[in-house]
Amino acid sequence: MYESDAGLLAPGRAGSPAEATTGDSAFLQAMLDAEAALTRAQSACGLAPAEAGRAVTRTADAGRFDVRDLALRARSGGNPVISLVVDLTAAVPEDARPYVHRGATSQDILDTAAMLVASRTLATVLDDLERAAGEVARHAATHRDTQMAGRTLTQHAVPTTFGLKAAGWRALILDARDRLSAVRASLPAQLGGAAGTLAAFSAFSAPAASPIAREDTAGQEGNDGQGEVDLLALVAAYAHELGLAEPVLPWHTLRTPIADLAGALAFTAGALGKMAADVLTLSRTEIGEVEEEEGGDSSALPHKANPVHATLIAAAARRAPGLAATLYGSLTAEDERPAGAWHAEWEPLRDLLRLVGGAAHDSAALAAGLRVVPYTMRENLHLTDGLIVAERLAAVFADRIGRARAREVLAAAADRAHSETTDLADVLFDVLREEPELAGLDLAELTDPTRYTGCAGPLTDRALERR
Repeated sequence: MYESDAGLLAPGRAGSPAEATTGDSAFLQAMLDAEAALTRAQSACGLAPAEAGRAVTRTADAGRFDVRDLALRARSGGNPVISLVVDLTAAVPEDARPYVHRGATSQDILDTAAMLVASRTLATVLDDLERAAGEVARHAATHRDTQMAGRTLTQHAVPTTFGLKAAGWRALILDARDRLSAVRASLPAQLGGAAGTLAAFSAFSAPAASPIAREDTAGQEGNDGQGEVDLLALVAAYAHELGLAEPVLPWHTLRTPIADLAGALAFTAGALGKMAADVLTLSRTEIGEVEEEEGGDSSALPHKANPVHATLIAAAARRAPGLAATLYGSLTAEDERPAGAWHAEWEPLRDLLRLVGGAAHDSAALAAGLRVVPYTMRENLHLTDGLIVAERLAAVFADRIGRARAREVLAAAADRAHSETTDLADVLFDVLREEPELAGLDLAELTDPTRYTGCAGPLTDRALERR
């Protein structure tokens, strides 16, 4: 018994806008849109009757076709376009049938459909990224001066602020937005015919003399008995009908559009994954500096509220690089149209769009519902009994007793504070009595971690100036 992919094992994309724009029906509709646009473009260029373009467009509705039947029949030809053309041709009025798919090859339609699906999906992703960036900006502004422990290699390093951390998340989200926006604007239509020469489009007889015949060949005989058709104008018209970029060349084996899309999507997954990784760390029970507003349930532990949004984003970030690698691998496509390299792209590209679409949707929800716990952040600053400001003390001491001696003194003081389970400031009071050059220092101020956040505030302000 056949069952559709309902997303049972893909909660990250289930119910997200990207799921709707990347499903089988969405791809089928995109292929039909490509076929209809091709006939309309030929109509606009005088290569097909105007009514043919209208007739194919009226018929190009995914609801009229059996997607499962097309999938099964695709096995015989290696792609779904072949069977779709048969069904679409049979569905249009008889006088329009000669103009269905005329001059095109299967890859023209499927590549173009993939670009349409990508463009439609990226529109929803960009909306979610804008929402996520806005929510994160709110946290950055609210907690501009909320001190917390900065951590390097999993350990307390020096104090920082949550505002600066959130500003960093936002910077990555905006970087992703900019990359995806640029890629979306550059997504091209695909039109080249069997081997990327567009030859078939001029081989067919037009219903009337083409209005786009070249002036310098008017009256001369082409291979169709009419003036030489400006097929580049046909490509431009096709791209215009679709709302996609006009390609400089057919890109059947020149897969820059796919590689650029893969790179931008993988970057986006990683950028969102950074925020998720931080939330997962900071929301640990023993840290407790942030928490998700609507934590997920546990099937075994009723007391738990799991950081589900961050978990799903982190999962997407781990899968995305492998999918992008497959798409990059397809750059090595042989001849004018490849066997296998093109086919290998379809599922990874859809999975990547779905992963990033789901991650962007979860990121907006995560940022909107994130609870920050400043009190716990301040408490955790003191977990190392003042050692978190050792860098500051080293710089101040070095001015008076030299770098080497300062390091020696602080290392001994830190060891003593750790072994005696006492505060570093208490140990340093004894040190100051033994080091006359250090007399007069205000240890209370120097060992206060809330007074050593550097330019965290101004850096946050500068980051928030970016729109």
